[in-house]
Amino acid sequence: MPEASFLSETFGTSGDIAADRLSMLLHITRGELALTLGLSRDAVSKTARLGRPATQARLRDMVEILNRVRPWAGSPQQAFAWYRSQPLPSFGDRTAEALVREGRAAAVRRYLDRIAVGGYA
Repeated sequence: MPEASFLSETFGTSGDIAADRLSMLLHITRGELALTLGLSRDAVSKTARLGRPATQARLRDMVEILNRVRPWAGSPQQAFAWYRSQPLPSFGDRTAEALVREGRAAAVRRYLDRIAVGGYA
């Protein structure tokens, strides 16, 4: 699967990230997706709430990080496993999931940038 394909598969017709598509691609329920994002189930299930900027921002943060990890993780599901469970030494062994839930996705992206150019974790 080409790198851009994963990202493009998660977008709905409105241009927003479709929670149902993302959860299907990751083989999880919408409830699990909401829990991973630190959002209520309604935020990823109800159309009006799914389209809110804060919900879409959290979804985009997660999808962007998964897309960056997927080439070396091997698959979207393996990238998701990394996202949820890999301790990041630069952040006191917190996971990317925990950092995104705290609104620190930019820090995770900088971490991945540093690793991509051969920096230390």
